[in-house]
Amino acid sequence: MTNHLERSHSIVLSGPIDRVFPLFTPTGETLWVDGWDPEFLHPQDGETRQGMVFRTAHGDETTLWACTDWDPVALCPVTPDSRFGFVEVACRPTADGGTEASIAYTFTALSTAGRSYLSELTEDAFAQIEGWKLRIEAWLQV
Repeated sequence: MTNHLERSHSIVLSGPIDRVFPLFTPTGETLWVDGWDPEFLHPQDGETRQGMVFRTAHGDETTLWACTDWDPVALCPVTPDSRFGFVEVACRPTADGGTEASIAYTFTALSTAGRSYLSELTEDAFAQIEGWKLRIEAWLQV
């Protein structure tokens, strides 16, 4: 089992960058991710900025997130019993007025559970981000 991995995937979305990029912030994801319910610890209003800290729960796991750099976003999630990671979302406009979003995750296992999680995060599994495209496109049509 691996102790460290990096995965990235890009999707092209029909909306302009000023409408698409905010959908990748912790507050913006609540608009299109079922069950995404961050608890904002700092700042409590959920404003995405450097130094932001929030918590999410999924099943029996709790993940702590920190925005380490706001240019405009870099997040650092820690699932204490499993893994530590970095998330980077980079958006750039496309020639036709859409947006290409590149999403990259870097994880380091912190335990046997973390190594198991990483072993299941194959390239094919990470390509689930294509499902994000469908949900974001549906939201953009609203």
